[in-house]
Amino acid sequence: MSNTTPSRRDLNQRADYTFKFNNLSGRHGWLRLTPAYSLKVVEEILRTRDLRGVVLDPFSGTGTTGLSAAYHGHDAACVEINPFLVWFGRIKVAQYSSQEISQLRKNARIVCRGALLDASPTSPPPPIHNIERWWPASALRFLCNLKANINLVSLGATPVCDLLRVAFCRSLIKLSNAAFNHQSMSFKSSRQSDLLDEIEGGSQFSSIFLDDVEFVAASALANPVGACEIVEGDSRLLSSVLKARYDLVITSPPYPNRMSFIRELRPYMYWLGFLNDDSRAAGELDWRKIGGTWGIATSRLNEWEPNPTVYRPRYLELLLGEVAAKQNKSGRLLANYIAKYFEDIWLHLMELPKVLELGAEIHYIVGNSTFYGVLVPVERIYADMLSQLGFESVSVHALRKRNSKKELVEFDVTGSYARASVHA
Repeated sequence: MSNTTPSRRDLNQRADYTFKFNNLSGRHGWLRLTPAYSLKVVEEILRTRDLRGVVLDPFSGTGTTGLSAAYHGHDAACVEINPFLVWFGRIKVAQYSSQEISQLRKNARIVCRGALLDASPTSPPPPIHNIERWWPASALRFLCNLKANINLVSLGATPVCDLLRVAFCRSLIKLSNAAFNHQSMSFKSSRQSDLLDEIEGGSQFSSIFLDDVEFVAASALANPVGACEIVEGDSRLLSSVLKARYDLVITSPPYPNRMSFIRELRPYMYWLGFLNDDSRAAGELDWRKIGGTWGIATSRLNEWEPNPTVYRPRYLELLLGEVAAKQNKSGRLLANYIAKYFEDIWLHLMELPKVLELGAEIHYIVGNSTFYGVLVPVERIYADMLSQLGFESVSVHALRKRNSKKELVEFDVTGSYARASVHA
């Protein structure tokens, strides 16, 4: 493995290399979702390649890679295990006519008028635990009325219906107490919440929703040139959900940092019905995801045992021992978490040769992690796994510092599939 990583002291945090760059970038900015990574990273890779084949993203998330590839005129395929993100990704990469956008704006005005009526139909609030912490009473009433009126004008799964619900998702976060001062979602201070509750509701809430509809509508008119297919499936089983072969992989899998995507996505998933009152549903989905640790996923890690046949670098075994040391609270649990993460990644990487054309180039955007002061060199482990599977020209390129901790860095791990793997 070659390593072209510059000195970490020379790196900047590069906000333009994060999801923040996407916020005002048309469809990429429809929802502020933590699983997104910067479309600028994707575009810089695409611009330097004379690509005539199809792009693959096996960890689609919010569809950043697929939409960016389609805007550059390439066809793409994306795989995602979370049904909400599959739904959202398909809406982002779809084609919309001017007639549909006109109908979207018309329906938005209709549902706003309906939501403000004293006798407005209403939907029950979603079964989110401690929902009063999320939304002030006035905002919650408006959102329940708005959802009911959207359902009335949106019979069936139509493009207009989908776009209305995307705008609804934007508004429900704006009207919430959710805060995004850190990478992981938190809650605003009580004073900020009181200020939100002082909004007189009604027309002000309605104006927020109509502004969100307009933001969605304007960018929906900018249709991508290429076609993008987003498939619901497990990235550890790529060959069972994909039937073609691909020429370029650009992806950003979950990082081993115990940040649950389900936790970040649950307001959208509960409001839109992707999660219900079954308290186990979120944990079950997180357990299926690589790196998931929400609810029962955490408790199951206590009983999890590694597969002895899975490749694991010797130095990773030593690092797991350091994390699991007796003086580290929950050390054994976190060691299991790290070991399972890389076991799942190995199972995923083993599938790549089955779906790639010879000569295909791969780019994995990953970040390293620390546990009890033990640095886990995620980029090195990815690179060693790829080399073990027969990929050539494997190298690691540092992109940016992830935060103020100098040791935490985001990398682009690259390689090419130039020969059949003995593990394929």
